[in-house]
Amino acid sequence: MKTILCFGDSNTYGYAPETKGRYPETIRWTGLLNKLVESLGYRVIEEGLVGRTSVFPDNLRPGRNGSELLPVLLESHYPVDTVVLMLGTNDCKTVYGASAQVIGKGIEKLLLQIKSIAPEADIILVSPIYLGEKVWQEQYDPEFNQVSVETSKKLKDVYKKLAKKYECGFLAASKVAGPSEQDQEHLTKEGHEALAKAIYEIIKER
Repeated sequence: MKTILCFGDSNTYGYAPETKGRYPETIRWTGLLNKLVESLGYRVIEEGLVGRTSVFPDNLRPGRNGSELLPVLLESHYPVDTVVLMLGTNDCKTVYGASAQVIGKGIEKLLLQIKSIAPEADIILVSPIYLGEKVWQEQYDPEFNQVSVETSKKLKDVYKKLAKKYECGFLAASKVAGPSEQDQEHLTKEGHEALAKAIYEIIKER
């Protein structure tokens, strides 16, 4: 059976904005995708982590730098046939002060890691959903600011160019889903379902 490694942050982990817990497998987009791709001979490996970035360290939580862990996962799950990469939201945090172009350089590093360690793997690059307009307010997530919101909206075009450069599949998650009203940051149940279906269509076509 072929494998699909889904590497991402809390929206791949399945963080539930209503409970601040985790959605069950039957709601997470990775779990839904796993059901959809069974008929194609695939199984999904979930590798989502709250707070994960492309290349930036989190001084309060260890292991959040995606570029440090991705090579290990590519080896431990070998052989990997498809990698679905969706990161960038946490890179928009105020503490990093990163532009969309700088975040793109971090994503490019991850793409090169995949190309080096799993050269035969197909890659689907997903630009994340936009941050909500109020995410920076105290009752939501003040690790972001208003600039973060605008940066999140610019990632789509940066990622689309990278996908073309490296011949990856591409999906703008913002085209099919948005952030929950509860926390202005994470996917709703409906968003998980829509994302799973959109990624499935890309896998089926490739």
